[in-house]
Amino acid sequence: MHNNCTFCRIIARELPASIVYEDEAVIAFMDLYPINPGHVLVVPKAHYASLRELPAELGLKVFSVVKAVEQALWTAEGIHCEGTNVLQNNGRSAWQDVFHVHFHVIPRLQSDNFKVKIPVNQPERAELDEVSARIKKSITL
Repeated sequence: MHNNCTFCRIIARELPASIVYEDEAVIAFMDLYPINPGHVLVVPKAHYASLRELPAELGLKVFSVVKAVEQALWTAEGIHCEGTNVLQNNGRSAWQDVFHVHFHVIPRLQSDNFKVKIPVNQPERAELDEVSARIKKSITL
């Protein structure tokens, strides 16, 4: 546990949380600042600051909970869900503000005001191929 980590303190029951799921490795609880009602955070109990640090086996477990929560949003009584976003941020530039790996599972409505603006860039195929080759060289499974 990292003493200054909000999520570690929730896991240790030093801070309150509205828990929707918990097992030996993963906890899921309501976001204090929800985009829409039903916005859940899914968090590994072991502290890893970013996704690249998370062991693959634990990542599979975390994502199985993400999937179960996402499915539940569609049928949970009183939750309005016309779509969902699953967001995971790494680093300040990517809006990470709690440096403990977590996934946002967000029910979406056509009428909500939440936007993630993606700029429209269209590089040439040669540039895409060159960048693809660099990434391919770095992938390890």
